[in-house]
Amino acid sequence: MQTANVNLPITVTVRHEQVTDALRDHVHKKIEGLHLDYPRIIEAKAILDVQKNRFIAEIILYCANHITIEAHTEGKDMYAAIDETIEKIARRMRKHKTRLLKKNRPHRNESIRYLDEKYFQEDTVLDHPETSEHDPEPLIVHPDRYAVKTMYKEDAVMQLELSDRPFVLYKSARRGCLTIVYRRKDGEYASIDVNP
Repeated sequence: MQTANVNLPITVTVRHEQVTDALRDHVHKKIEGLHLDYPRIIEAKAILDVQKNRFIAEIILYCANHITIEAHTEGKDMYAAIDETIEKIARRMRKHKTRLLKKNRPHRNESIRYLDEKYFQEDTVLDHPETSEHDPEPLIVHPDRYAVKTMYKEDAVMQLELSDRPFVLYKSARRGCLTIVYRRKDGEYASIDVNP
């Protein structure tokens, strides 16, 4: 069984100081020593910054299934900051894998909450705005670009855990339909199928 990441492309960038071979080797050793179970790491970047007695280490991992994990720490020296950042990333990976693989999750039909649908007839208000009996409710739209990826539900839940977005929209690899996965107030996950 493979226990270390082999031939992993790792980029080490140091700001406001010269990078030493010992520091570069330390970063490589720590990142290559991360557990390989899930998610599989494709590329890693380490950004080390020194600012007047402040040592900041930021590590970004680009993983399989379009998952990005990042953490940063400020430490008393650069080696301590790197070690603490790696611990944060390892904890986050373990936490999300444990949540994903939890066996006592409710059946997916029990976790889906159906929302009431509201229909708004656009043509009556747009054609005759002065004759409409009531004004439509204001709608605030925040435009945002969102790439729809094909993935499994487990990968979508992992993506939701690793990002700060309130939902993940993806194309189901099993069923081929658009699906939204979101976290409910009670901490469980729910999904909604979007059929055109």
